[in-house]
Amino acid sequence: MIETGFPTGGPTLGELGERDVISLIRAQAPSALNGDDAAVLAQSAPNSRVVASTDMLVQGRHFTEQTTTPYFLGRKAAVQNFADIEAMGARPIAALMAVSAPADMPARVLEELARGVGEMAADYACELVGGDVTAGEYLVVTVTAIGALGGNRPPLTLDGARPGQRVVAHGRIGYSAAGLALLQAGVEIPGELEPLVHAHQVPELTPGRGVVARAAKACSMTDNSDGLIRDLSQLAEASGVGIELASNALSPDALLVAAGELLGVDPWDWVLGGGEDHTLVGTTEGSAPVGFRSIGKVSRKPGVRIDGAAPATTHGWESF
Repeated sequence: MIETGFPTGGPTLGELGERDVISLIRAQAPSALNGDDAAVLAQSAPNSRVVASTDMLVQGRHFTEQTTTPYFLGRKAAVQNFADIEAMGARPIAALMAVSAPADMPARVLEELARGVGEMAADYACELVGGDVTAGEYLVVTVTAIGALGGNRPPLTLDGARPGQRVVAHGRIGYSAAGLALLQAGVEIPGELEPLVHAHQVPELTPGRGVVARAAKACSMTDNSDGLIRDLSQLAEASGVGIELASNALSPDALLVAAGELLGVDPWDWVLGGGEDHTLVGTTEGSAPVGFRSIGKVSRKPGVRIDGAAPATTHGWESF
C-alpha cells in the first residue's frame, strides 16, 4: 500500500515549545549520548579515522506531502547520508538532525520524522545523538552522518579509478525516479508498481556494503544520488579516465518497463538520469565484491559511454 501525507491535529510545535519538541525527538530516537551540549563518541576501533557527511531535504524542493510521509522522510534523510559514509568505505556510527519547521505544524509530523531517522540509524547500529530545532516558513530537514574508517587502507574516493578496472554497483538503478514519476503523474498506481514508489520514498541500501567493498580492495566509489551518468562522469573526471558501461547490465527490468508504458516515458531516462537510488557505484581491480554486480569497465578514453556510444541522456539532479 502506498502511503503519503502529513499528520494533522494535536498540539503544534509552537504550542509545545523548544524544550518539549526536543524531548519529543529524543523519545522517538533515544540515545544516552543525546542531551548535553555535544555528544562525545568513543573511538570505534583502533587506527580509525572520522568520516562526516551532511545533506538537507527542503519541502517543495525535495519532497511534498503528496509524495511521502514524515516517517519515510526521516528514513530517507538518514539513508542518503549513510550512503555517503558507505561510499567512502566507512561505517556510520552516529547521526545529528537539524529541523526548521513552521510553528503551527502539528508536533506529530516531527515525532514521525524523528522515529524514521531513529529507526534507520538503528538499522545501521548507530544512534541519533543530537541536533537543533527552529521555526521557519516550511519544513527543512538536515541530517549529518558521522562514520568510522578503520584500518590503513585509503578511503574509497572519486579519484581512484584506473584503466582496466571493473565498474561495479550495489543496489537498484532507476527505481527512485520511476517512483517519483508515478507519484507526480496523478494516475492510479497498480499494486505491482508500488515497489518503485517505496524505492523513492525510502531508498534501499544494505548496511555494510561499502565496508565490504573496501575490504575487497575496491579502488573508488560514489553513490548514485544525482543520476548515474552524472555521478559516473564526476568519478571519471576526478580519476582522469573513461567509463564504458554495458547496456545488458543496466537494461530496465519489468517493473521499470511497465511504469514507462503506463506513463509514456522511456525507462532508460530513469536508469541513466534519475538518481536518488543511492546505489553504490565504484571500481575494483578484481571481481565484483559480495553484493555487487559488474556493469562495465574503466578505459583510457575520457567520458562515459554505453556499448561504446554516448548515452541517450546525460541529465541529472541540479541543486540550483
